[in-house]
Formats: sequence, structure tokens, C-alpha cells
Amino acid sequence: MGYTEEDEILIRKHRDDLMRSCEKICRSEADREFINRAFFLAKEAHAGVRRRSGEPYMLHPIAVAKIVVDEIGLGVKSVVAALLHDVVEDTDYTVEDMEQLFGPKIASMVDGLTKMSGVFKSDTSQQAEYFRKVLLTLSDDVRVILIKIADRLHNMRTLGAMPLHKQIKITGETIYLFAPLAYRLGLYAIKSELEDLCMKYRFPQQYAEITQKLNETEIERQDFINRFNAPIIEALKRDGIQFEISGRVKSVYSIWSKMQRKQIPFEEIYDLFAIRIVFQALPFPPEKTQCWQIYSSITDIYTPKPDRLRDWISIPKDNGYEALHSTVMGPDGVWVEVQIRTQRMEDIAERGFAAHWKYKKATISQNEDEFDKWLKKIRTALNSPTENAIDFLDNFKLSLYISEIVVFTPKGESRKLPNGATALDFAYDIHTKVGNGAIGAKINHKIASVTTELHSGDQIEIITSDTARPKAEWLEAVTTAKARQAIQAFLKREQQNNIERGMAMLEQRLKEFNINNLSGRILRKIMPAYECRSKDELYSKIGAGIINLHDLEKIIKSNSKNKILKFWTLFIKEREADDETAQTSDSEETPAVRHSESEPEFVIADCCNPIPGDSVVGFRDAATGKIIVHKASCNELNRLAAQFGKNIIKDEIKWSQHKKMSFLANIELRGIDRIGLLLDLAQVVTGDFSTNIREIGIHSHDGVFEGRLGVYVSDADSLNALLDKIRKIKGIDSVKREIN
Repeated sequence: MGYTEEDEILIRKHRDDLMRSCEKICRSEADREFINRAFFLAKEAHAGVRRRSGEPYMLHPIAVAKIVVDEIGLGVKSVVAALLHDVVEDTDYTVEDMEQLFGPKIASMVDGLTKMSGVFKSDTSQQAEYFRKVLLTLSDDVRVILIKIADRLHNMRTLGAMPLHKQIKITGETIYLFAPLAYRLGLYAIKSELEDLCMKYRFPQQYAEITQKLNETEIERQDFINRFNAPIIEALKRDGIQFEISGRVKSVYSIWSKMQRKQIPFEEIYDLFAIRIVFQALPFPPEKTQCWQIYSSITDIYTPKPDRLRDWISIPKDNGYEALHSTVMGPDGVWVEVQIRTQRMEDIAERGFAAHWKYKKATISQNEDEFDKWLKKIRTALNSPTENAIDFLDNFKLSLYISEIVVFTPKGESRKLPNGATALDFAYDIHTKVGNGAIGAKINHKIASVTTELHSGDQIEIITSDTARPKAEWLEAVTTAKARQAIQAFLKREQQNNIERGMAMLEQRLKEFNINNLSGRILRKIMPAYECRSKDELYSKIGAGIINLHDLEKIIKSNSKNKILKFWTLFIKEREADDETAQTSDSEETPAVRHSESEPEFVIADCCNPIPGDSVVGFRDAATGKIIVHKASCNELNRLAAQFGKNIIKDEIKWSQHKKMSFLANIELRGIDRIGLLLDLAQVVTGDFSTNIREIGIHSHDGVFEGRLGVYVSDADSLNALLDKIRKIKGIDSVKREIN
């Protein structure tokens, strides 16, 4: 069954709108015909199909194609691939059909956009396998990723038609992978919209409140911007510069994130906007010089804040972003961020990859720039993925870091690393062999550990040894995907070698006792004696020399029933202890959460430690069947939703009202130290609120103290009331709930 007459009119209207957008990329009638052929095939393939909202499905590929051309700036082939991106996945058409009808390049792009089916490993997440396939297309054609981001953007714009559990899954994927990926490909506007849409559906009340407050303060904010801009406009016009100046308000998501991170109200966010100056660069002098000249004109008017100068012109970000950022003291004692960039820099900042290549082609430059270097690094990582799709996705996520530092080799070559990187990350960035053989480092000519965190401007020399080997604990000390993958690969090879060596050693030792068959019965006797929970662990420890087999004969001949029982009893107790949450009550009951259908076993997540009153989401653990309860804003929940979205509980998780319980909450404190402060704090917590303190730690230095307070509260409202009371104590500067 096809579409109705009303549907046909609606589809034709959207198609005509798309073709108007494509006028700027179609160089010939053949290009227009190519797009039309893709449109009519997609329309025929999706005939009669509707989206959950009820609208014709064909409107989705048209919308994706329009985003591709209007908001990303790609060309004809990308528009065709966007129109066809769901045809192979959802209809009887095959990739081979696409190749016959549209050629090998389009077929390859459509294949990259088609979900895998029937080839998933049983021990990995289907979503992670799918993401791996899509991300691997970066090794061949970046446009596939860009179309996928456009597809996700339109799905997010129409997410309201989906049920709650689907919204949690899709927003989790988006905030965990797609938004950072959009940023790394230079699509800043799309990245911001994806984040805002995630917040709109996950936290609708907070989104509406911030939006309303932004609207209410718009007139006052615009008045300030006009006063701030007036002398700058006069100076730039006097210098004969063609420019546009605007006040860009921060995204709702970025404002909310700052409120969450600092636990402050909207009224205390002072950097709600930034002033952006985009100018038409002259052929001479260089763009960099012209940017600094404008900076000089601005700082003649307003005093700059020295520690807030960001020069991304001399050293652009890895995604190609170039601009000069400075924070200056504006009217009324308000700090204002000013961004200075050329029109070329603006295009790259907004459209990323597509604009990057357009300008590169225009200048006929074959030189490798920052974006090329990052893309090469990503392709190297993608071409040697780990076997486990979950590890692959987590490692790839590490390459989407935002905050960067610049460090130097002994010869003065600059290297970019994520903020928080260590000397080990630097070593692996130089070469895998250097990382694997690292035993120490010289940072600014001083000996340091390989796990030492680096800072911008550091000069590093790695000290290596032929006998050095990577250690498992190194995984906790690295932040880059390249370092993590190299260490994991080495440890995996080492473990496999140890397993093979250990098995051979055990078999050889058993032969000395005339035991020629390494049976399950023998292993069940040996494993508890050496406190190993699997045969691989036993073989690995033997091969690594951790276990010697001097007492093997005694173990085999002994009646080990009691020892086995003792081992497994201890093992079970250890597992049960791991599952306990940090909470207490008079009756020591399970945390009071309930499900709207039945009463499965619930566990409070250790990563975010939610308490009654917090908005929560349930995630079913596939191994135990238990439902892990996370705060809705938990970063770990976003990771789980991105990788195991089908395990998100469909129905709403609600806190039970009939159990009076106490939950652990950690509070961070900061302020001016004084005599009697601790006494006042204890009085408020234990006296005024009758709250039990689990732990308290205060560290004072140079008249300033920082502390951590662990208290038991009944719900979020009582915690917030306690925080408000603590804020009123003399000397307290900041109080906030610890965010895990």
C-alpha cells in the first residue's frame, strides 16, 4: 500500500525544498538527475511505511539529506547516500543493487550506514558491534560518519514520538558517542544541538526552567551586549575592518552542566554568553597577524585577564578549530569572553570537516594540518581494533577528548595530548615500542615516574629498557586510546603465552606422578588449593611463576573436600560483599526502590549513589538479573545505554514511601578556616538535623580549608535542606554534594 494523496503532497513539498538546497552543489543536470533517481528509488522502497509519529517515513531520509547539504555542507554523492541510507537495512534492496544502480562509491557508503544483522558475537553488545562497523568507515570515507551524525540529529529532533526507555537509550548513545564525535569532526553547532536535545528529553523540567530564565533575561542581556560592543564596533570601523559582531548565548546543556558541576543556581552563572567577532581577512598580512591586531584594539578598550588567553591560531585544536579567545573586564565589573576569528575559521568551526576540505582544496595545499593528523591517528586506531566490541568502543571514546595540552619532545617537536595525560601516554604517542619499554621519564630535565601527569609546556624524554614490560596497573595511568590499546594487546599476548606455558608445565609435572590426562576432576582439586577461580587463571599464574608446583603431589593425594568448601564459601562471601551498597538503616533492609510491575531485586549503583528524591533509571544486569538503579544524570548510565540499550528498564523506577531508611551522601566543603568551625559544623549536622556522620575529613592550608563529609540522609530534600543550613555557617564558601 502506497502513500495517500495528502502524503504525496507533503513528500513533494519536502523534496522540492531539498532540491532548492542542492542547487548550490549541483554543477550539471546530471547531478540533479542523480539525486532525483535516489529520491524516487527511496520513495518506492519506503512506500506506505510510516514513522512512529505517523508521518510518511520518506520524510526522514529527505530531512537527513537536507541536513547533509545545508548544515554540514557535503556534496551530491553524500546527498544520494543520505536519501538511500535506510533502503538496504529496511527493504528488500541489497548493497549489490545499490552498486548496479548508483555505482560502487554510493554502494560502499550505503553499506557503511547499514546496521549489521546476524553476525553479532554472543558475548558482546549488538550496539557496540554496530558502532564499531560505522566507526570503521572512518578508515575509508569520513562522509559516512557525517551522514550518520545527520541521521542521528534528525532522529533526536523527532524523539518525542518514542517511548521513555527508547529515549533513554538513544540519548545515552548520543551524549556518550555522537555529540563528542560531532565535536571532533568540527561540527560545533550540531554538537551543541545534540546535547540540548538530550537534555530536553532526559531532564525536561530543568530544560524548560533554564530556557524560561534565558528568555526572561534576554532584554537585560542584550542591553549589556550592546553597551559592551559599542566601543569595539567604533574601533574596528575606524581601522577599516569588515566584520560581524554578535553575542552568542551558551547552550542550555552547557549552562545546566556548569550548574550541576558547581552545584550553583542559574543566577550565579555569570558567563552566559560570549562575544564573537568574525572578520573578512585581507590578503596581507597573514590571518594570524590580523587576529592579533584586533585583539590589541580590544585590549586598548577593556583590560584582559592574563590567565584566560587561548591562542588556537598558533596551535589549532586537533579538529581544525582556529580562533583567538580572551576574557576581558567589561562594564559593571563583569568578565566577558571575546572570540576573534576570520570567516574561514568561522566556516570550519561551524561546518568542520566539509569546510576544512573546501578551503584546503581552494588553496591547493597538500600539507598535513592538525585535522589530517588527528584523522590519521584515528584511522590507525580503527585499523587495529580490540576483539571485544565493548573495549573497542570505550577506547575509541578516549580519542574524542575535548580538553588538550601541548607538550614537547627533547628536540622541541610539539605533541598534543588530552588533559590529564601522563608520561606513559606521551611514550606511546611517540611509538608503541617506546611505551612498552618505558621505565621512567625526564620531565623538564628532572627524573619522574612514567605515571606522572603532564602539563602544557612540559618537555619530556622517555627512559627505556630492553627488559621492561607493560603492567596491568598502567591501564589506570593512561588516558589515550593508543596507549590503552597497546597495553591491552601486550597483556593479552603475555597472558596467552603464560596460559600455554603454564598448561605445559602442569601437564609435565603431573606426568611425574603417572597422571597423563589433565581431567576436570584433577583441576577441581587443584584450583581451590591455589585459590584460582578458573583454569585459565591457574595456568596463567603457573606460567608467570606466581604459583610453583612443589606441593602438587601432596594436594592431589589429600582429601581436599574441606578446602574446596572453604574456598568457595570465601568466594561467595567476597562476591556478596562486593554487591553491598554504602547505606545503613536500623533494620539493614534493601534500599527502598520499587518497580511498577513486579518486585525484582534492586541494587543502588555505586558509581552515582542515588538517594530518594533523585530522578533514577533502572538497568538490568544481564549476568545476575538484578536491576541496578542509577541517577538519570549518571555518566556510567550513558555508557551503558550506548552499549546495552535493550537492558534499560522500560517502566519508570519509583522510590518506595513505606520504608524509613538512611542513605549515604558525601558532601564537599571549602572555605576560610577559623577556630570553632568544626564544632559549628557538627552542631548543624548532628544537632539541628539529627543526622549521623559516617566520616569527616578537613584539611587546612594557609587559612583555607577543604573537607569531605559523609552523612546518612533519608532523601534528596533532607540533603538539600542540610546543604542550605551548612552554607550559612560563617566561613563556609562552597558546599556541594559529591558527584561520582
